[in-house]
Amino acid sequence: MPLKRGSSRKTIGKNIKTEMAHGKPQKQAVVIALKAAGKSKYQKGGASKKKKAGKSKSTRKKSSK
Repeated sequence: MPLKRGSSRKTIGKNIKTEMAHGKPQKQAVVIALKAAGKSKYQKGGASKKKKAGKSKSTRKKSSK
């Protein structure tokens, strides 16, 4: 059975239940449902996180010769 379209919590929950009913482990069912909704497990509200411009993490000093 195809998954429902939509990114609401209700739709994602139904898709997880559908996948689990077809024998998928819970973690795999969650990933499949979130991917179908166009979301990531690590995103908040569906917006993608972008790197901020600014200082790099490298703090190594340049050697003066």
